Amino acid sequence: MVRLHVKHGEESQFLYETTTTIQIATLCDELTKIYNGRLKVDRLCSEIESLAEHGVLLPPNMQGLTDEQVTELKLKDEWGEKCIPSGGAEFNKDDIGRRNGKAPNEKMTEVLTKTCKEAKANISKKLVDANTLLTEQQVKDTLDILRGAVTIVYPMGLPPYEPIRDEFENTEDLSGTQGSLQVIADGGGALWWAGKELLGEKKLLDYIGKNEKTKVVVKLQKRGSGAPAREPVVNEEQKKQMMLHAYRRQEELKKLDEMEDNSHLDSRWADNKHLQRQFQGLDHINWRPGKKL
Repeated sequence: MVRLHVKHGEESQFLYETTTTIQIATLCDELTKIYNGRLKVDRLCSEIESLAEHGVLLPPNMQGLTDEQVTELKLKDEWGEKCIPSGGAEFNKDDIGRRNGKAPNEKMTEVLTKTCKEAKANISKKLVDANTLLTEQQVKDTLDILRGAVTIVYPMGLPPYEPIRDEFENTEDLSGTQGSLQVIADGGGALWWAGKELLGEKKLLDYIGKNEKTKVVVKLQKRGSGAPAREPVVNEEQKKQMMLHAYRRQEELKKLDEMEDNSHLDSRWADNKHLQRQFQGLDHINWRPGKKL
Protein backbone atom coordinates (compact mmCIF):
# COMPACT_ATOMS: atom_id res chain seq x y z
CA MET A 1 0.00 0.00 0.00
CA VAL A 2 1.18 3.51 -0.84
CA ARG A 3 1.31 5.80 2.18
CA LEU A 4 0.29 9.40 1.57
CA HIS A 5 1.28 12.22 3.89
CA VAL A 6 -1.51 14.71 3.22
CA LYS A 7 -0.85 18.40 3.78
CA HIS A 8 -2.92 21.55 3.35
CA GLY A 9 -0.65 24.52 2.82
CA GLU A 10 2.39 23.87 4.99
CA GLU A 11 0.49 22.04 7.74
CA SER A 12 0.37 18.24 8.02
CA GLN A 13 -3.19 16.89 8.13
CA PHE A 14 -3.14 13.09 8.24
CA LEU A 15 -1.64 9.87 6.85
CA TYR A 16 -3.61 7.75 4.39
CA GLU A 17 -2.96 4.45 2.65
CA THR A 18 -4.12 3.55 -0.84
CA THR A 19 -3.00 1.64 -3.94
CA THR A 20 -1.12 2.85 -6.98
CA THR A 21 -3.99 1.78 -9.26
CA ILE A 22 -6.50 4.23 -7.79
CA GLN A 23 -7.77 6.99 -10.05
CA ILE A 24 -6.71 10.47 -8.97
CA ALA A 25 -10.28 11.82 -8.99
CA THR A 26 -11.43 9.03 -6.63
CA LEU A 27 -8.43 9.52 -4.37
CA CYS A 28 -9.01 13.27 -4.21
CA ASP A 29 -12.66 12.74 -3.20
CA GLU A 30 -11.64 10.29 -0.44
CA LEU A 31 -9.04 12.67 0.97
CA THR A 32 -11.44 15.63 0.76
CA LYS A 33 -14.07 13.75 2.81
CA ILE A 34 -11.54 13.02 5.54
CA TYR A 35 -10.23 16.61 5.48
CA ASN A 36 -13.74 18.09 5.72
CA GLY A 37 -14.67 15.52 8.35
CA ARG A 38 -11.80 16.66 10.55
CA LEU A 39 -12.98 20.25 10.23
CA LYS A 40 -16.52 19.19 11.20
CA VAL A 41 -15.23 17.42 14.32
CA ASP A 42 -13.29 20.56 15.30
CA ARG A 43 -16.36 22.77 14.84
CA LEU A 44 -18.54 20.35 16.80
CA CYS A 45 -16.08 20.12 19.69
CA SER A 46 -15.95 23.90 19.93
CA GLU A 47 -19.76 24.19 20.07
CA ILE A 48 -20.20 21.22 22.43
CA GLU A 49 -17.69 22.69 24.87
CA SER A 50 -19.70 25.92 24.77
CA LEU A 51 -22.89 23.87 25.26
CA ALA A 52 -21.37 22.20 28.33
CA GLU A 53 -20.49 25.57 29.79
CA HIS A 54 -23.57 27.69 29.03
CA GLY A 55 -26.38 25.44 27.79
CA VAL A 56 -28.29 25.54 24.50
CA LEU A 57 -28.31 28.41 22.02
CA LEU A 58 -30.77 31.25 22.45
CA PRO A 59 -33.27 31.94 19.64
CA PRO A 60 -31.72 34.22 16.98
CA ASN A 61 -34.00 37.13 18.00
CA MET A 62 -32.78 36.95 21.62
CA GLN A 63 -29.04 36.61 21.09
CA GLY A 64 -26.98 39.53 22.35
CA LEU A 65 -29.87 41.17 24.20
CA THR A 66 -29.81 42.07 27.89
CA ASP A 67 -32.40 40.68 30.32
CA GLU A 68 -34.11 44.09 30.39
CA GLN A 69 -34.40 44.17 26.59
CA VAL A 70 -35.81 40.62 26.51
CA THR A 71 -38.42 41.58 29.10
CA GLU A 72 -39.27 44.81 27.33
CA LEU A 73 -39.72 43.05 23.98
CA LYS A 74 -41.63 40.19 25.67
CA LEU A 75 -39.48 37.53 24.08
CA LYS A 76 -39.54 33.94 25.30
CA ASP A 77 -37.07 31.08 24.93
CA GLU A 78 -39.52 28.21 24.36
CA TRP A 79 -36.89 25.68 23.34
CA GLY A 80 -34.79 26.60 26.34
CA GLU A 81 -37.63 25.46 28.60
CA LYS A 82 -37.87 22.14 26.74
CA CYS A 83 -34.15 21.42 26.49
CA ILE A 84 -33.25 20.83 30.13
CA PRO A 85 -30.11 18.65 30.41
CA SER A 86 -30.27 15.25 32.13
CA GLY A 87 -29.83 15.58 35.89
CA GLY A 88 -31.02 19.18 35.89
CA ALA A 89 -29.44 22.50 34.93
CA GLU A 90 -27.05 24.77 36.75
CA PHE A 91 -27.17 28.43 35.81
CA ASN A 92 -23.97 29.83 34.30
CA LYS A 93 -24.57 33.08 32.47
CA ASP A 94 -23.11 33.53 29.00
CA ASP A 95 -21.50 36.98 29.02
CA ILE A 96 -21.78 37.37 25.26
CA GLY A 97 -25.49 36.52 25.34
CA ARG A 98 -25.33 33.66 22.85
CA ARG A 99 -26.52 30.77 25.04
CA ASN A 100 -29.25 30.64 27.71
CA GLY A 101 -26.97 29.86 30.68
CA LYS A 102 -28.78 26.62 31.68
CA ALA A 103 -25.65 24.47 31.76
CA PRO A 104 -25.58 20.72 32.52
CA ASN A 105 -24.57 19.61 36.01
CA GLU A 106 -20.98 18.64 36.77
CA LYS A 107 -21.42 14.97 35.86
CA MET A 108 -23.06 15.68 32.49
CA THR A 109 -20.54 18.42 31.75
CA GLU A 110 -17.76 15.90 32.29
CA VAL A 111 -19.43 13.53 29.79
CA LEU A 112 -19.36 16.25 27.11
CA THR A 113 -15.86 17.57 27.80
CA LYS A 114 -14.27 14.11 28.01
CA THR A 115 -15.92 13.08 24.75
CA CYS A 116 -14.65 16.23 23.03
CA LYS A 117 -11.14 15.52 24.26
CA GLU A 118 -11.33 11.96 22.93
CA ALA A 119 -12.73 13.15 19.60
CA LYS A 120 -9.93 15.69 19.14
CA ALA A 121 -7.34 13.01 19.87
CA ASN A 122 -8.93 10.70 17.27
CA ILE A 123 -8.39 13.17 14.43
CA SER A 124 -5.38 15.08 15.78
CA LYS A 125 -2.55 16.19 13.50
CA LYS A 126 -0.22 14.58 16.04
CA LEU A 127 -1.22 11.23 14.53
CA VAL A 128 1.19 12.08 11.71
CA ASP A 129 4.10 12.25 14.17
CA ALA A 130 2.92 8.95 15.68
CA ASN A 131 2.88 7.40 12.18
CA THR A 132 -0.83 6.51 12.62
CA LEU A 133 -3.24 6.35 9.70
CA LEU A 134 -6.60 8.11 9.50
CA THR A 135 -9.58 6.77 7.54
CA GLU A 136 -13.02 8.08 6.64
CA GLN A 137 -14.58 5.42 8.89
CA GLN A 138 -12.59 6.70 11.87
CA VAL A 139 -13.92 10.20 11.25
CA LYS A 140 -17.49 8.85 11.06
CA ASP A 141 -17.00 6.89 14.29
CA THR A 142 -15.73 10.04 15.98
CA LEU A 143 -18.85 11.95 14.88
CA ASP A 144 -21.00 9.12 16.26
CA ILE A 145 -19.21 9.36 19.61
CA LEU A 146 -19.98 13.08 19.79
CA ARG A 147 -23.60 12.50 18.75
CA GLY A 148 -23.98 9.87 21.46
CA ALA A 149 -22.60 12.15 24.18
CA VAL A 150 -24.98 14.98 23.22
CA THR A 151 -27.92 12.53 23.18
CA ILE A 152 -27.05 11.33 26.69
CA VAL A 153 -27.11 14.87 28.06
CA TYR A 154 -30.01 16.13 25.89
CA PRO A 155 -32.19 13.06 25.10
CA MET A 156 -35.05 15.36 24.03
CA GLY A 157 -32.88 16.82 21.25
CA LEU A 158 -31.59 20.31 20.58
CA PRO A 159 -33.32 23.42 19.20
CA PRO A 160 -33.61 23.58 15.39
CA TYR A 161 -31.36 26.67 15.33
CA GLU A 162 -28.60 24.97 17.35
CA PRO A 163 -25.43 24.67 15.18
CA ILE A 164 -24.61 21.31 16.81
CA ARG A 165 -27.85 19.88 15.45
CA ASP A 166 -27.14 21.36 12.02
CA GLU A 167 -23.68 19.76 12.01
CA PHE A 168 -25.08 16.33 12.85
CA GLU A 169 -27.76 16.66 10.17
CA ASN A 170 -25.26 18.05 7.62
CA THR A 171 -27.37 21.19 7.17
CA GLU A 172 -24.84 23.64 8.60
CA ASP A 173 -24.59 27.08 7.01
CA LEU A 174 -20.98 28.25 7.14
CA SER A 175 -21.41 31.34 4.97
CA GLY A 176 -19.60 34.34 6.41
CA THR A 177 -17.54 32.24 8.80
CA GLN A 178 -13.92 31.13 8.89
CA GLY A 179 -15.11 27.58 8.32
CA SER A 180 -16.40 28.48 4.86
CA LEU A 181 -12.85 29.41 3.82
CA GLN A 182 -11.43 26.11 5.05
CA VAL A 183 -13.97 23.60 3.71
CA ILE A 184 -13.34 22.12 0.27
CA ALA A 185 -16.56 21.51 -1.69
CA ASP A 186 -17.36 18.04 -3.01
CA GLY A 187 -15.50 17.63 -6.27
CA GLY A 188 -13.72 20.92 -5.69
CA GLY A 189 -10.41 19.53 -4.46
CA ALA A 190 -7.10 19.17 -6.28
CA LEU A 191 -3.99 17.16 -5.41
CA TRP A 192 -0.48 18.46 -5.93
CA TRP A 193 2.74 16.49 -5.85
CA ALA A 194 6.30 17.46 -6.78
CA GLY A 195 5.15 20.93 -7.83
CA LYS A 196 2.49 19.77 -10.31
CA GLU A 197 -1.23 19.13 -10.15
CA LEU A 198 -2.34 15.51 -10.47
CA LEU A 199 -4.93 15.16 -13.22
CA GLY A 200 -8.18 13.48 -12.21
CA GLU A 201 -8.43 11.15 -15.21
CA LYS A 202 -5.03 9.60 -14.54
CA LYS A 203 -4.05 7.00 -11.97
CA LEU A 204 -1.62 7.39 -9.11
CA LEU A 205 0.87 4.99 -10.72
CA ASP A 206 1.16 7.36 -13.70
CA TYR A 207 3.00 9.75 -11.38
CA ILE A 208 4.78 7.70 -8.73
CA GLY A 209 5.20 4.32 -10.46
CA LYS A 210 3.98 0.86 -9.44
CA ASN A 211 5.95 0.46 -6.22
CA GLU A 212 3.33 -0.16 -3.51
CA LYS A 213 5.80 0.59 -0.71
CA THR A 214 6.20 4.23 -1.70
CA LYS A 215 5.62 7.10 0.72
CA VAL A 216 4.85 10.49 -0.80
CA VAL A 217 3.79 13.91 0.43
CA VAL A 218 0.75 15.34 -1.38
CA LYS A 219 -0.98 18.67 -0.90
CA LEU A 220 -4.75 19.01 -0.94
CA GLN A 221 -5.96 22.36 -2.28
CA LYS A 222 -9.11 23.95 -3.59
CA ARG A 223 -9.29 23.54 -7.34
CA GLY A 224 -8.38 26.74 -9.14
CA SER A 225 -6.49 28.21 -6.18
CA GLY A 226 -3.17 27.73 -7.96
CA ALA A 227 -0.06 25.88 -6.93
CA PRO A 228 0.61 25.64 -3.20
CA ALA A 229 3.50 27.73 -1.93
CA ARG A 230 6.83 25.96 -1.71
CA GLU A 231 7.82 25.05 1.80
CA PRO A 232 10.93 26.71 3.24
CA VAL A 233 14.07 24.58 3.34
CA VAL A 234 14.39 25.31 7.06
CA ASN A 235 11.29 25.09 9.21
CA GLU A 236 10.52 27.38 12.15
CA GLU A 237 11.89 25.01 14.77
CA GLN A 238 15.17 24.53 12.89
CA LYS A 239 15.41 28.29 12.39
CA LYS A 240 15.03 28.84 16.15
CA GLN A 241 17.73 26.29 16.88
CA MET A 242 20.12 27.90 14.39
CA MET A 243 19.54 31.36 15.88
CA LEU A 244 20.04 29.98 19.38
CA HIS A 245 23.32 28.33 18.34
CA ALA A 246 24.55 31.55 16.70
CA TYR A 247 23.68 33.57 19.82
CA ARG A 248 25.47 31.12 22.12
CA ARG A 249 28.54 31.16 19.84
CA GLN A 250 28.57 34.95 19.87
CA GLU A 251 28.41 35.03 23.68
CA GLU A 252 31.25 32.51 23.92
CA LEU A 253 33.44 34.66 21.67
CA LYS A 254 32.68 37.74 23.79
CA LYS A 255 33.77 35.90 26.92
CA LEU A 256 37.00 34.73 25.22
CA ASP A 257 37.77 38.33 24.17
CA GLU A 258 37.26 39.54 27.72
CA MET A 259 39.39 36.77 29.21
CA GLU A 260 42.26 37.06 26.70
CA ASP A 261 45.36 38.87 28.06
CA ASN A 262 47.41 40.42 25.23
CA SER A 263 49.90 42.31 27.43
CA HIS A 264 52.70 39.86 26.48
CA LEU A 265 52.62 41.28 22.95
CA ASP A 266 54.35 44.43 24.26
CA SER A 267 57.39 42.39 25.39
CA ARG A 268 60.69 42.64 23.48
CA TRP A 269 60.79 38.92 22.75
CA ALA A 270 57.38 39.14 21.07
CA ASP A 271 58.60 41.76 18.59
CA ASN A 272 59.23 39.93 15.28
CA LYS A 273 61.21 42.99 13.99
CA HIS A 274 63.61 43.11 16.96
CA LEU A 275 66.35 40.88 15.41
CA GLN A 276 66.23 42.83 12.14
CA ARG A 277 66.72 46.16 13.90
CA GLN A 278 69.57 44.69 15.97
CA PHE A 279 71.49 43.64 12.81
CA GLN A 280 70.90 47.04 11.25
CA GLY A 281 72.11 48.84 14.35
CA LEU A 282 68.78 50.43 14.95
CA ASP A 283 68.09 48.73 18.26
CA HIS A 284 69.10 51.50 20.66
CA ILE A 285 68.52 54.94 19.18
CA ASN A 286 68.43 57.96 21.45
CA TRP A 287 65.96 60.56 20.23
CA ARG A 288 66.58 62.68 23.29
CA PRO A 289 68.84 62.31 26.30
CA GLY A 290 67.77 59.51 28.61
CA LYS A 291 65.25 58.06 26.11
CA LYS A 292 66.10 54.77 24.40
CA LEU A 293 64.14 52.78 21.93
